[in-house]
Order: sequence, then structure tokens, then C-alpha cells
Amino acid sequence: MELLLEDFRAPPRSEIDLRKWRTEGEPLYSSKKEYRKLLRKHVKKLSSLQQLLYASNHYAILIIFQAMDAAGKDGAIRHVMSGVNPQGCQVFSFKHPSAVELQHDFLWRTSRDLPERGRIGIFNRSYYEDVLIVRVHPEILRRQALVDPSAPLEQVWRDRYNSINGFEQHLHNNGTRIIKFFLHLSKDEQRQRFLKRIDLEKKNWKFNAADIEERKCWDDYMKAYEKCLAATSTAHAPWYIVPADDKKNARLLVSFIILETLRGLGMAYPKLPNDQEQQLLAARQQLLAETV
Repeated sequence: MELLLEDFRAPPRSEIDLRKWRTEGEPLYSSKKEYRKLLRKHVKKLSSLQQLLYASNHYAILIIFQAMDAAGKDGAIRHVMSGVNPQGCQVFSFKHPSAVELQHDFLWRTSRDLPERGRIGIFNRSYYEDVLIVRVHPEILRRQALVDPSAPLEQVWRDRYNSINGFEQHLHNNGTRIIKFFLHLSKDEQRQRFLKRIDLEKKNWKFNAADIEERKCWDDYMKAYEKCLAATSTAHAPWYIVPADDKKNARLLVSFIILETLRGLGMAYPKLPNDQEQQLLAARQQLLAETV
């Protein structure tokens, strides 16, 4: 099956209706065996490209995952990045901001963890929480000490979208390539996954009663995601809407999109200057001449 990035990319400056985006895509595998084979292939290629990313030292990669609870963010990160050198890849999870973080602007706490050139940084949730969960629960704004607390909410969201777009443009201009994934889960599939967390003892630790309360706000979250995706999917920092009802399929899609993005950078191993090449040749001759 031929895949095209455009099939999953949220178009820039366009309205988004998530009801028109599938939560279950065309299957990329016919069996568990084929799934494992394809994923191993993707992971191997990703590991090779990560080494090239590090050696070329021109770009950093920032991968952002956003989704409803139980959509499979953790699993996607764990399986897709399993073969990448830990020295070249870091994962950061962002939950409720601390008291210190609330004393700064909403982009501050994630900015501290941006990847340096040659490395991959993964944000499991991100600064987008401040236009998603905060939009669904605007009472959170009271703890954020806004400059103008009386500003209309729509203005607050517009200002934050503009801040995010400017921030991501700045990162892009300075060599950070951004890949953003929205794992698109259906409400019924979330229900089934929550039931598994309750019914299977080994999954009990994953269950959080607060998730059930948030589920009641499903429609509000979908509207918040639609507004966010429409306002912040850009040519240089696109959102990819990945069908997530099938976890295995979602992982294959995520790995494919990351691979295609890395390939598109046209990276190459650095070529040494002539004097350093001569030094290499001289060192080789010395080593060959040694007697063991």
C-alpha cells in the first residue's frame, strides 16, 4: 500500500472537522507477524537516520504527541523509538504545571527541554495543553496570572495560537524540524480501553478516575482540537492526524511519517577537509605498518 504524507497532514489555514477524519485507517499489515516485521524495518531505518542526524549536526527534531486519554501516545513512543540510541533521543512528559512554572509564560516550561542540534526530542503532551485542556476548562486561566484577566477568551486563544506559530517559526528558522501528531481516537474505542484498564489487573495502574470525568467533556475537547489544528498546522510545523483505533497501525503510520520527514532533510555525513583526509591516510598507514 502506497502512503502519502498529505493524506494525514492537516492542511494549513483550513477549517478542521474531525468527524471527517477517520479513526481507523486502511490496515498496513495482515498479521501480527507482518506488523512486527514492518515495525522492525522502520525502527532500523530510523536508528540509521538518527545517527546521520547526529553526525551531520545541522538539524534538531522535535516530535509532539497530543491526544485524548488512552489514545496510545506512550505505546507509540516506546515502540517506534525503541531502536534509537538513548544518547540521541529524549522523551519529556508534561502534566499539570508546577507553582514555579505558573510564574512564567506558557511556553517557558517546554522551552527548557528543546532538543539540541543532532538530537531528537519528544514531547508527550506539550505547550498545546494551554489551548486544549485550558480551553475546555477556562477556570485554569485564573492560576496563570494573565496580563489582562478581562480579555475575551477568544482573544486569549488567538494570542496563544499566534505565540505558538511564532515560536515554531523561530525554531524552524534555526534548524529544528517539528513533527506534530494528533492520535485520533474514537469515543467508543476509548471506552473499550478504559474498560480493559479496569477489568485487567495488570492494567489497573493505568486507570485514573479523573479520566472518566474528562471523558464527559469529549465534545468540548473535539472542538478545542479542531480549533487548535486549524490554527497551528503550518507548512513548516504540520499536524498529522493519525487514525488511532488500531494501535499497531498507528505506530506504523507514526514511524513512516518520521522516516519520510528525516529523509526529506537531505542529510549527509560530513566530508573532511583535504588536510584531515591526509591525516587519516597517514594514520592508517602507521596502523598497517605496526607488528602485532
